[in-house]
Amino acid sequence: MSLPQPSTDTGRTALEALLEKPSGLLAAFDFDGTLAPVVEDPEASAPYPGIVEQLTDLASLVGNVAVVTGRPAATAVRLGGLERVPGITVLGHYGAERWVDGRLLAADPPPGVSLVRQELPGLLERTGAPEGTWIEDKGRSLAVHTRRAAEPEAALAMLIPHLSELAERADLQLEPGRLVMEIRPSGVDKGEALTALVTERQADTVLFAGDDLGDLPAFEAVAQLRERGVSGLSVCVHSSEVAVLSEVTDLLVEGPAGLSELLGSLIGAIRAQRS
Repeated sequence: MSLPQPSTDTGRTALEALLEKPSGLLAAFDFDGTLAPVVEDPEASAPYPGIVEQLTDLASLVGNVAVVTGRPAATAVRLGGLERVPGITVLGHYGAERWVDGRLLAADPPPGVSLVRQELPGLLERTGAPEGTWIEDKGRSLAVHTRRAAEPEAALAMLIPHLSELAERADLQLEPGRLVMEIRPSGVDKGEALTALVTERQADTVLFAGDDLGDLPAFEAVAQLRERGVSGLSVCVHSSEVAVLSEVTDLLVEGPAGLSELLGSLIGAIRAQRS
């Protein structure tokens, strides 16, 4: 299986760098929509078949493997079986939590989260949120999903002004996603989390793969890290629901299946370089 080539010069340079020195690579991945297909019930989420085994193989070949997700870190580990990947770091809640070697490190959530938890059900009732709209409580944030509604885009558009007002009162921020709006603490995002981890691990090259609007800060961080001398490869795990990401990334793959193919090719190429 041939290794896909990035569409940008900077991406091709990063790919060459990581193949030349795999030990200097930090490979980081979003969870939902990237390692795992998007499903209606987040608790039913599961990794694409074989992809965790590929992460295990990759971890034996490169410097660091990480998952950076909006999910609670422990939830991603549980649903993904990520504890099977040696040395993996899981940054949850956009970097507010860290799971490594079975240990979870996290500060207390801000008080505004409790306010949102208390008021959000009544808000949905008062505004006439359509059937199929539901709340996901992530502990440090709350998300409103409309994927199950008859007209999910219209339902989300109707709710946005009300959710925005609640987020403002709670001193939190409103984060858009694929048929979901999340009210979460400000001051943390995947870009900051990725940059901090790259700096901590002194990586020479970074690869980040993501599929949703919440991954944009991480893609921007890859570009900024290049200015600091860190080669960067950004991979868009393409979805028709969020087409804009393909315009700001170096390499496009089709869904988690496409990412799995890329990982298989990358693992093979690194092994070939060693032999």
